[in-house]
Amino acid sequence: MALAERRKIKELQEETLPAREREIEEICGQSIPYAVDWDSLADDGDGLNFLDNISCHRLNMALRMICLDEMGKQAVREGLRLIKLKNVADTGAMAIRFENGVLEMHCAYALGTGGMFGDGEIRDVLLEKL
Repeated sequence: MALAERRKIKELQEETLPAREREIEEICGQSIPYAVDWDSLADDGDGLNFLDNISCHRLNMALRMICLDEMGKQAVREGLRLIKLKNVADTGAMAIRFENGVLEMHCAYALGTGGMFGDGEIRDVLLEKL
């Protein structure tokens, strides 16, 4: 892993993800942690650059759609406990699932918007199990 990737991972771990967790707390009233498979991103500088927009921003937009009222906020607080992110090489390996309080998204981050799940799709996956 090159210096640029190490720096980006540090920025994501220390600044970006904590800020996104605080944003989730503002949306639903509870911080929900991220668990990132850093090994899957270690040699993917483009993927690291897109992680926040592709997953974190899209998830927060989906949560805003769900948390329009107290019932939605309560459902998220009670149902979503962890967000797992993993980088995959191509769209064929992409996956999204929500089981036992864990939202897991495998995105092809280096592909930018071509390797993401839209906020409507994320919302629908969450709503099926909340």
